[in-house]
Amino acid sequence: MKKLFALFAALMLICSTAFAAVNINTASQQELEALKGIGPVKAKAIVDYRAKNGPFKSVDDLKNVSGIGDKTLEKLRSEIAISGASSAAPKAAAKPAAAPAAKPAAAKPATAKKEASKPAAKKKS
Repeated sequence: MKKLFALFAALMLICSTAFAAVNINTASQQELEALKGIGPVKAKAIVDYRAKNGPFKSVDDLKNVSGIGDKTLEKLRSEIAISGASSAAPKAAAKPAAAPAAKPAAAKPATAKKEASKPAAKKKS
């Protein structure tokens, strides 16, 4: 039951990060690649542009990056931001949660054996 709950919690965390806006001023190349229409080449171009020219002042400044035009920007507009927490913050919080989940999982097989022996006893009666 604890494993199911941990799986559900992880799924909810992943879903919440999918709907969170990615801060194009702080996102890593991998985070940018997670956006629709942004592959490794465009993500690297965004990171390089940001390193050379400083932070984006508006989402529209993304059009200055080579390979990103009006159509790509319109597809991304609802998924990106220039301020606030990037989707990296929830991912970092997910790592510590995974470590405690491993400890109860080690104790769970012992309870599973007890549960398995109970139904066997009922069948014999």
